[in-house]
Amino acid sequence: MEKAFLVGVNLNDGEDYQLSLEELGALAQACDMEVVGIAEQTLTEVHKAFYIGTGKVEEVKELAIECDADVIIFDNSLSPMQLRNLQERLEKPILDRSTLILDIFASRARSREAKLQVEVARLQYMLPRLVGLHAALSRQGGGSGSLSNKGAGEKKLELDRRVLERRLTELRRELKDVGAERMTQRKRRAGAGMPRVALVGYTNAGKSTLMNAMLDLYGSNEVDVEEKKVMEKDMLFATLDTTVRKIEPENHHTFLLSDTVGFIHKLPHNLVEAFHSTLEEAREADILIQVVDYSDPHYREQIAVTNQTLKELSADGIPMIYVYNKADLVSPDDVPGLAGVVQEQLCAHLPVMTENGIYLSAKNRLGMEELISLIEKKLSGGYQECIMLIPYTDGRAVSYLNENGIVSKTEYLEEGVRLQVNCRQSDYQYYRKYVV
Repeated sequence: MEKAFLVGVNLNDGEDYQLSLEELGALAQACDMEVVGIAEQTLTEVHKAFYIGTGKVEEVKELAIECDADVIIFDNSLSPMQLRNLQERLEKPILDRSTLILDIFASRARSREAKLQVEVARLQYMLPRLVGLHAALSRQGGGSGSLSNKGAGEKKLELDRRVLERRLTELRRELKDVGAERMTQRKRRAGAGMPRVALVGYTNAGKSTLMNAMLDLYGSNEVDVEEKKVMEKDMLFATLDTTVRKIEPENHHTFLLSDTVGFIHKLPHNLVEAFHSTLEEAREADILIQVVDYSDPHYREQIAVTNQTLKELSADGIPMIYVYNKADLVSPDDVPGLAGVVQEQLCAHLPVMTENGIYLSAKNRLGMEELISLIEKKLSGGYQECIMLIPYTDGRAVSYLNENGIVSKTEYLEEGVRLQVNCRQSDYQYYRKYVV
C-alpha cells in the first residue's frame, strides 16, 4: 500500500475547506493509499508558481521524507506550471485532486462507455500537463482503450502531444457512437410510455443501496432480481455505470429507475463533460430522487454540491424528492418530530415524512412503501383517471394500458372491454376516443 502525504490550502473557505480536506483523505483511501501526514496553509490567494508558499514547499518536502511518503497529493487542481515546479522541488510523484479522482474513475469503470468517458477526461487533463505529470503517471495503473495493457506512465513515455490528440479524436468518435446508442435506448424507453425516475446525489449517499432495496421489494417477477442488482459498497464512487431497472410496485405505476454516477466537491469539469451522455438520464427523468447521507455532518453542503451540478446539467427544473437516507444512524433528536425517542426505538419510528422529503433507511428497507407513495404522488400530476370502452378489435390498446397505466377495474361487455384506468396525459389524449 502506497503512503500518501496530503497538502491543503485554506483560502478562507471555512467548512468547505475542512470538508474538502476530509474528502481528499477518503479519496486517497479509495485508491488503496495510506494517509501518513497532512500539511495545511492559510492563504489569501494561491502562489502562482508553487500553489503553496515557497517556505511551505521546503516544509512539505521535509515532512514527506520524515513520513516516508510515496506520493504527495494536493487538494485542488494544479496548473501545468505549478505541477512542474513542485515536481522539481519536492522530488516525489505529485498528484492533485482532479488526477486522484480520475485515477479512481479509471479503476472503477466497467462498461465500454464508462471506460471511454474516463479516458477522454484523463487525456484532456493530461495534455497541458505532460511534463509535470511524468512521475505521477509512472505510479498509476493501466487505463482503458487500445493501450490498456500498459501503465499510464508508459503511455506518457511513448506518446507525444500529437499522438494524444489523435487518440482523443478517436475516443470522441467512439463515444459519440455509444452516445447515439444510448439515445436510441432512451427513445425506446420513452416510447414505452413508462415514467422515468432517476437517483442522484453525492457519492456514497446510498443510491445503489436504494436501487437494490427497490428491486428486492418491487422488481419484475420475470427476471432474476439478484442478477439485476448493482454493486453497493461503503466507498466513494463504488459504481460509475448508469443502470436502468423496471420497478413494478403493486397498485402503483410501473416506472423505470436509473442509478447515476455520484457527485463530489470539486468534481473535475472534464469528468462532468465526459459523462454528459450518461448524466442525461437525470436530465430527461420525470422525477429526480436526491439521496442524501443524513448521517454525514456535511449533508447540507453535499446537497448544495448536487444541486449545483444538476444546474450545470440543466436538470434543476425537474420535480425532486429528497430522501434523507441512513436516518437510523443519527440521534432521534435530529429527525424531525422524533425528539425524545429512545435511540433503540428509532428504527420503529422510521420513516418520517415531511414537506421537504422522507427520512428512511434503505439498508434496513425502512420507508420503501412510503417512498413509492411519494413517487406516485409526484407522478399523479401528469396522469388522468378515466373509464374507457375499448372494442375487441383494438386488443393492442387494452394490452398497452394494462402495462403502462393502473387498471383498477376490467369488465368484458358485449361491445368491448371496459377499463377503469389511471394513465398518462399523453396516453389519455391518444386513446380519448374510447373515453366514456
